[in-house]
Order: sequence, then C-alpha cells, then structure tokens
Amino acid sequence: MPQFILALDQGTTSSRSILFDAAGTPVATAQREFTQHFPRSGWVEHDAEEIWATQAATITEVLARARATPADVAAMGITNQRETTVLWDRSTGRPIAPAIVWQDRRTADLCQQLKADGLEPEVALCTGLLLDPYFSGTKLAWLLDHVPGARQRAENGELAFGTIDSWLVWKLSHGERHVTDVSNASRTLLLNVASAEWDDFMLEQLRIPRAVLPQVVPSSLTRNAPVATLGTHTVPIAGIAGDQQAALFGQACFEPGMAKNTYGTGCFLLMNTGTTPLPSSNRLLTTIAWQTTDLRYALEGAVFVGGAVVQWLRDGLGIIERSADIEALAASVPDAGGVYLVPAFTGLGSPHWDAYARGTMVGLSRGTTRAHIARAALEAIAFQSAEVLLAMQRDAHHPLIELRVDGGATTNDLLMQFQADLLGVPVVRPQVTETTALGAAYLAGLGTGFWSSPTAVAANWRAERRFEPQMSRDEANARLARWAQAVDRSRGWHVES
Repeated sequence: MPQFILALDQGTTSSRSILFDAAGTPVATAQREFTQHFPRSGWVEHDAEEIWATQAATITEVLARARATPADVAAMGITNQRETTVLWDRSTGRPIAPAIVWQDRRTADLCQQLKADGLEPEVALCTGLLLDPYFSGTKLAWLLDHVPGARQRAENGELAFGTIDSWLVWKLSHGERHVTDVSNASRTLLLNVASAEWDDFMLEQLRIPRAVLPQVVPSSLTRNAPVATLGTHTVPIAGIAGDQQAALFGQACFEPGMAKNTYGTGCFLLMNTGTTPLPSSNRLLTTIAWQTTDLRYALEGAVFVGGAVVQWLRDGLGIIERSADIEALAASVPDAGGVYLVPAFTGLGSPHWDAYARGTMVGLSRGTTRAHIARAALEAIAFQSAEVLLAMQRDAHHPLIELRVDGGATTNDLLMQFQADLLGVPVVRPQVTETTALGAAYLAGLGTGFWSSPTAVAANWRAERRFEPQMSRDEANARLARWAQAVDRSRGWHVES
C-alpha cells in the first residue's frame, strides 16, 4: 500500500521535494538551489529549465533517501512561488524567454498608466488585486510585447503561459496537461475572484489571448487529476496551490479569522475569510485560498523582502557568513541603536504598493556597528509584517487571537519574540514548520483519500512554542510610528532612466 505523499515545494531560491507520512510528518527531504538573475535594476529572472532540472533531481533524491519507490507514493502535491511567469512553446516544451519572477518591477510604468486611466477600482472589483508589477498579468503582457513574434504566436495557440505550477505539471505530464489551480490563477490579475473564471475585462485591458491560458482546476483534485510518470509508475498530481495558500492550509487555518504568516524570501500573511470574498479597504489583497469541495477566500498582505534581507547581509555586505549567524550577532546588542532598515530593494508591497520605493537605512551614527545593522534587519521583517496585520484586522473587523507562523526564519527566536511584542498577540510556531509543502501534501492526500477529511488533517497540527508579548503597547506603538517615518523616506525613490 502507498504510504507517502510527495510534495514538490518549488520556491524562489530553491526547489525541494518532501515525503510526508500519514501523520503529516516529513520523513525525507531533498533540496537544490538555483541561479538568481538580476539583469537590470528592479528586474529579477529565473531559468525555467533550471527550475525543472532542480525539481526533477530532488524527486529522485528524496525517494532514494527514504529508500522508497514511486509505488510507495499515493499522490503528489505541488506548491510554488506564485506570480512568477513562464511562457513556452507548446511543440518543443521550451521557454521562449527567461521566467519573470514575482519580485520583478519592470512593468511598474504599465501599472502606473493603467492607474492613471482610472482602472484600478474595476481591477480590484474583478480580481481582488491591485495594479502592481507583482502579479503575473502585466508580466505576461510584457513578454508578448517584447519577445519578437510572441503575440501572434500566442493568438495562434502556439504558446502556453503559466505560473510555476503550470510549468511543473506540463513537464511532469510530458505536455499532456496545461492547468493551474484556482489559488495560483487568482494571482494573475486575469481571474475573476468571484466566479473563479478568466475575466474578459482583464484579458481585454492587458491584451491577453485566451489561447495562451491554462485550464483552471480545483486545488484538491478528486478526479481527472494530471498524472506524473516516475520511472515505470504513474502518480496522480492531486494537489496544487500557491505557496502561501498552501501554508494556510498546512497550518490548518480552516475557520474564518484564523491567520498565518510565512517568513520566507518574502513574508506573506493570510487570514481565512470564509466562502465569500471580502473586499479590502486597507490596500490588502482578496485572494482565493483554495478549492476543495467549495471555494475558500483569504485576505493577504505581501512583504516583498523578508528573509531575503538576511541573504543580502550575507551575500551583498558580507556582514555574516551564514544566514543562521544573524541571531547571535543581533542578540549581541540590546537594541538596534536607533537604526531602521527598510529593505525596499524591489519596491514596497502591502499596504503601500510603491513600485518606486527602494532600500533605505536611517538613524546611523558613529556608534553603529554591524550588530546594530543585523538587528535592524531582523526587526524590519517584523515591522513589515506588523503593518500588514494591523491593516488586516481593520478589514476583518475582529481582533486576531494568535498568529501561526512558518518558514525558515521562524527558527529565529529573537525575531519571533519581537514579532509578538509588536503585535501584542501570541506568535505560535508549530512542530512541523514545513507547512507550505505540508499544505500541498494535505490537498493531494484529501483528493485521493489518503486523509479522510480536513478534521483528520487538523488533528495533526501541534504547537512547538508560543511567544507571548512582553513589550508594553505604548512602546510597541512608538516603535511602529518611528518605523513609519523610515518607510516614508524610502518611497518614490527610483526613477526609470
């Protein structure tokens, strides 16, 4: 009998495969990093073929590490970096240009023009999103306009567009299926968030031909699932979800009002809002969380640079040798010494949505050390997340009781405590922090009967540690006000040459 679910976790900097058992416990993991390309200021690209190669390699590795065969795998789930845009040739299966990553800002001017034309209210109504380069739709429009012959070929049905989930399904199924799930589709600027179908108004505004689009499917597939061939064995791809929606599912946030924050390359805070889309009055996003038996919605706030600021300290400044070194360095000083670091390297996300903001550090003095900068970098992750959560609580009209957290940076106790201090609510770290991959596994397992119900899934969730607030609300509010001043100094800085 198959005893595992295989989750493919294709992230911004690495591809991973994780095998989960029936208790939701990871039994083996394989991971490979891939190259980040920065051809111009504000541009970020990936090689989609390299993404596929690294992901395929991890599948082989994880099975070998678990001493398992494809016959031991009941189903496969895919979770992925969202909004990253791939355009490929249907006949050859090869991309016609580099993948444009979610962090990329090259379509800022297009978004600004659409705003100037007064379209943002209608866009928000249709899609639940705002006009920002973050989303896939303007990236796809850019590719169709800038790759020679691409628009005509797309209209002729020769090209296929997809976010990374679509690209992986295409490769795993040997080109048999061109699909995306509702959660990823809801991040494209092209999907009507209420109907979960491609929206004619948005396709017209961005000049996107329908022939290039994938079929939209549920996040948990009980029938007609794509099939991956692993050696001589076939495995249904029964779960697909964007990474942040998958993490919400993996954290068992199944009831309205439950929320999680994922601390990865960026930080993404989602709150389950139930079966009806909830419009935001505070410049957050209304997104589809998942579709199992019915559609579930969420409010989301996106922080573009979270853990990536630690990578910058390591790779860009050489302040630390390993990412894990930042906690001890930051803890060597009692505070940041008045330093505030706003890591707006690729603009600001929620709730500011300023594609022209750039990184800023203020409050430097002769007494500032690398330890103060390290602490300011960690605090910046928490400050940005706190901004989002405060906006979210205003939209949701009820206070948050606790925040469930996951992602690599949650191992940093100093960061988690500071986050609880700023928010004034407990921050809860689960025993299994691989909740993004776990969510994809759960969706696949529910689709194939490996798990019987969401209730059975929720029973697997366990807390590892609760961080209780220790800072007074007056001090927390004063720190947040000072942070807001620093953010103001970062805004509107970049001018396209």
